[in-house]
Amino acid sequence: MTLARPRARAVLPLAALCLALALPALLLTLRDAAGVLPLDRWPAALASPDLADPAELLARHALGPRILVSLLAGAALAFAGTLLTQALRNPLAEAATLGTAAGASLALTAATLFAPVLLSAGREWVALAGGAAATALSFALASGRGFSPVRLILSGLVVTLTAGSAAATLMALKSDYVSEVFVWQSGSLLQNGDGVAKSLAWQLALAILATLPLVRALAIIGIDDRAGAALGLSPARVRLGTVAIGVVLAAAVTAGVGVIAFLGVAAPALARLAGARTFKARLVAAPLLGALMLWLTDRMVAALSTGLELPAGAATAVLGAPLILALLPRVRSTLPQADNAPPAIRRASPRLLLGIALGILALVLLALGFGRSLSGWSWLAPAQWADILPLRAPRTVAAAGAGLLLGAAGALLQRVTGNPMASPELLGVSGGATLGVLALMLASSVALGPLSAAVCAGAGAALATGLVLGLGLRRGASPDRLLLAGFFVSTFASSLAAAFLASGDPRAQWLQTWLTGSTYLVSGGQAAAAALAGLAVLALLPLAARWLAILPLGAPVATALGLPVAASRGALVALAAVSTALAVLVVGPLSFVGLIAPHTARMLGLRSPAQEAQAAALLAAAMLVAADWLGRTVIFPWQVPAGLLAAVLGLPAFVWLMRTGRA
Repeated sequence: MTLARPRARAVLPLAALCLALALPALLLTLRDAAGVLPLDRWPAALASPDLADPAELLARHALGPRILVSLLAGAALAFAGTLLTQALRNPLAEAATLGTAAGASLALTAATLFAPVLLSAGREWVALAGGAAATALSFALASGRGFSPVRLILSGLVVTLTAGSAAATLMALKSDYVSEVFVWQSGSLLQNGDGVAKSLAWQLALAILATLPLVRALAIIGIDDRAGAALGLSPARVRLGTVAIGVVLAAAVTAGVGVIAFLGVAAPALARLAGARTFKARLVAAPLLGALMLWLTDRMVAALSTGLELPAGAATAVLGAPLILALLPRVRSTLPQADNAPPAIRRASPRLLLGIALGILALVLLALGFGRSLSGWSWLAPAQWADILPLRAPRTVAAAGAGLLLGAAGALLQRVTGNPMASPELLGVSGGATLGVLALMLASSVALGPLSAAVCAGAGAALATGLVLGLGLRRGASPDRLLLAGFFVSTFASSLAAAFLASGDPRAQWLQTWLTGSTYLVSGGQAAAAALAGLAVLALLPLAARWLAILPLGAPVATALGLPVAASRGALVALAAVSTALAVLVVGPLSFVGLIAPHTARMLGLRSPAQEAQAAALLAAAMLVAADWLGRTVIFPWQVPAGLLAAVLGLPAFVWLMRTGRA
């Protein structure tokens, strides 16, 4: 079986698109090449460079390989994305959305920081192991409902966020050695020789050869499994082989140049829009478009940079996010429209909320008084309280306040959207807060103050929430698209944050500390502000009890009962956005407590909307206080930031929710 060319009617628009991409890329490349070395000297420099001429060495070992790598990496990612979207019948399936890239990144980060000997045999093997494990976990989480498109992407979403949190935790433990890791994670095409280009070339060639026997089968099962089975095919085996090829190729690219997000989705989508309707045509057109897209992106980034340039991975995230959001309506829905809260395990006692509050007070007392020092575990002696309390109290109080805010925000979002998987982390609210802080840092060269950071984080969270809700709820769209839209907002934010961390800006250390959710720099005033804000939101929740009870019933019912749907929904979403923005300034943009705490409250029997939201806030506070205490004691004298530890520990809880049908 050979790869067919696109049909004649598709050649003209496809050729026009290729020309529109290739012409500016070629002109920029010629300009850059002439700036390094006169064009007439390039053939000799590429064939046999003069070792005494720095310009010829730069041409042969830096710019030339960089251009070639951009073409090969773009083609490889687009080829892998075409295979995955066809095999899984999912237009959003690619390395970034299935967890493959994040797993490869985590494995390479761990090996680089703690076991560099594993890299001696080649980075590809480490990346392949991590990418394969993460992809297998995504598939395992999605297996409960037949690998439905949305469920698979949601599983990849959480695996990606958790792997990213784990990688950030490792880097927090080795903060003095991570500048190169940050550059690589943000997708850098900078080259020092042609080793990466040669490796990608033969890996892409092998992937194409391995795909040839599967082309006909993939074209059939991409339409209907029953037709393939009737012709003697095994859809499961074909899919397994295809996914394996895609994962191996994506891991190879990640090992070579870092994480390049969304290109595996964007190139096949553009190929289809340009007229490549058949799978065989897309196998030819998508890699060509992917190569040209990454080539042009890299040259544009180089042309626009005035100092340290934006990494290619961050640039593709900026350019690809709008296209991904436009593809959301094409993804089949599977999650329920209405509130899907699990049945109560037991009837709630009126004194249960009081018991939870008292439990938090006991936990705070434990975090303040019991800890680990060079002499081992011990309670503080009476004489030590005056010296140690000013060090422990602010971070403990701040963690509790942030937990109150995130727990309340999660409960509000789950009620407003009728989606049991809604949370500040998964709806992009935390990502929007990150974008707000980044916008302030890019617009100003001075250090950030608490008030300015809070205002910008709140504005970013509000804008992101409005965008996600607009995409997910318009024209009766199902709530699952909220999560997909939120995922891409979060990925966009994390890509820009990684680029800023790799920029060398002196404020990058502050940003890194904030992104990891560390509380050790929180002042007493900030801790008091977080706690007061949390208590204020906790007091406001009973006032919204009627709204929280009626909105999950749907807009028609709410309107019939006299509830102003738009106003009430907007007020609750605004409260959730502001709460999230204030919380992430303390514990960073990831923790998952906003997802887990409302489910825990319902399991305890608290089904009244106000009680559920209040209990979720209290339970989230307990979770973050415990995470902060564990983070500073378990591996003493090193510390793990509370936000990252809570995010990593949140994966088992998500797995349980997925496997028990509560998500």
